[in-house]
Amino acid sequence: MKKNLKYFLPIIVIFCWEVIAIVVNNEFILPRVESVLAILAEPLKDLFGSGSLLENAYMSIYRVVTGFLLGACVAIPLGILMGRVEWLDDAIDPILQVLRPIPPIAWIPLALAWFKIGFGSILFIIFIGAFFPILVNSIDGVKRVNRTWIETAQIFGASNLQLLIKVIVPAALPTIWTGLRVGFGVAWMSVVAAEMLPGTTSGLGYLIMYAYNFGQIQVIIAGMIVIGLIGLCIDFLLRQVERRKLHWQGMER
Repeated sequence: MKKNLKYFLPIIVIFCWEVIAIVVNNEFILPRVESVLAILAEPLKDLFGSGSLLENAYMSIYRVVTGFLLGACVAIPLGILMGRVEWLDDAIDPILQVLRPIPPIAWIPLALAWFKIGFGSILFIIFIGAFFPILVNSIDGVKRVNRTWIETAQIFGASNLQLLIKVIVPAALPTIWTGLRVGFGVAWMSVVAAEMLPGTTSGLGYLIMYAYNFGQIQVIIAGMIVIGLIGLCIDFLLRQVERRKLHWQGMER
């Protein structure tokens, strides 16, 4: 029964949506299911001069992957260093704790001031969204590596580089990977919000705001569904890698 619930629940949600839409009878408040499906059924169709669903989805994915990879390339090495070098962790951690709770969207005014309107400001917001979850998990993963493993490698004469490559990084990888999953989720939310900035001309966030200006609620909901489905698919892929390659936990208990 529990296994079947995950299949029945979406059907129930769609049924309730259709019933409420019929009762409300106002496309500007809640469109019918079929009007949204009509948009989703033609992903290559140009929507009111704002590009197609597929084109805008591609731009959003391109931006978020670029910003996410940039954030990961900075956060993972820094996290490993902070996890291994105590004085560096003590120096940076207070700043990290102050900046980490700030939502990526709160950085938008500074992003516009520093990088102006365009790809640079969007990339910066995505970078901020991905950076902190990856950094925190990288630090935590390194600090939790089983000390016995480290001491054993040192006894056998492992150099610092060998210790890092052969012991610390592999043992910390499950936690780092969790940070990557969380970081990508935040980055994906950030890119959609950043694309709603004035001056943006593509992306799912742009498409949603463009449709809002024209009162096309069915396009807004279709865009939201695409955002959710893309996020679901990417997280599914990351979880599959985690289950198949990182099912062990090199942690100290």
